[in-house]
Amino acid sequence: MLKGRRNICGRESVTVLCAKPDSGVTLKSRPPSDTADTRKIWRSPVMEEIYGLSFLVLFSLSAIGGVILRRHLHEEHLSKENMEAVRLVTGLLVSFAALILSLQLSTSRAEFDAASKDRSTYAAHLASLDQCLRDLSKRMEPTRQLLRRYTAAVIVSTWPDEPAPQVKTLLDTKDMPLMGEDTVLAGMMNRIGLAIDSFEATDGISKNIAARCQLDYRAALTGRWAVIEDTHAPSGVSFTLIISFWLALVFLSFGLQISHRLLSKIVLAIGVVCISSVMFVITDLKIPYGGFFGISSISMRDALADMNRD
Repeated sequence: MLKGRRNICGRESVTVLCAKPDSGVTLKSRPPSDTADTRKIWRSPVMEEIYGLSFLVLFSLSAIGGVILRRHLHEEHLSKENMEAVRLVTGLLVSFAALILSLQLSTSRAEFDAASKDRSTYAAHLASLDQCLRDLSKRMEPTRQLLRRYTAAVIVSTWPDEPAPQVKTLLDTKDMPLMGEDTVLAGMMNRIGLAIDSFEATDGISKNIAARCQLDYRAALTGRWAVIEDTHAPSGVSFTLIISFWLALVFLSFGLQISHRLLSKIVLAIGVVCISSVMFVITDLKIPYGGFFGISSISMRDALADMNRD
């Protein structure tokens, strides 16, 4: 599952200290990478404002450009026949744009809902794994503590702007990537799996519970990778740029067609704001753990609260 050198624990790991679950060793995360820095920039509030304003500015300039161009065109270019041709082409563009925008919005929302569901399922698997370790043996208490620290570290690294849980992670999470895989967190899950695999059951009941814990651990790993892969979904940047250029041409044609009356300009401005907001929503939904529609940390915090109960 993980690539890297083989450590003395007998499994492959990456830059993770091989220590017993109850040793309390402080693990150090990997140095910040370019990918992590890029993800932090991608999720920064400043970038969110830029995303929204960029569409508004682009479409506004296109509409204003059309209005200015109309003023400088000779009257023969504004004849009834020419304007009718412009309206026909604009109607075709608007029809295609409406279809593409509706499909893109639906797809983005479906991907966001899937990522949110995967996060909730993952939290449930972690809580179920903790309960199984609780039922297995008191000897698994150090492993449960490691699982709690892991869950707290995930919360802190994924939602750094929210209050940290009241659980000491013993990790430096500030350089962890906001989305995707992290070698330190992977190493912690690897140690939890090693502890479960190395547990020696003394009776039939313990064997059954240990087998259930192994199944819960595999389910947690599957859920973890589902959450990681959700953040690697295609962003469709090129597609967004093409659609933006397309819509800019539409607003340019709108500017050519409207009269110089105030009401026409107000209606055009309303259209610019509405389409800009739709494009912003589509773009923002592509960022599952940032922006105005970011996935909530409630499910992970509920799982951690269940782990902390007596």
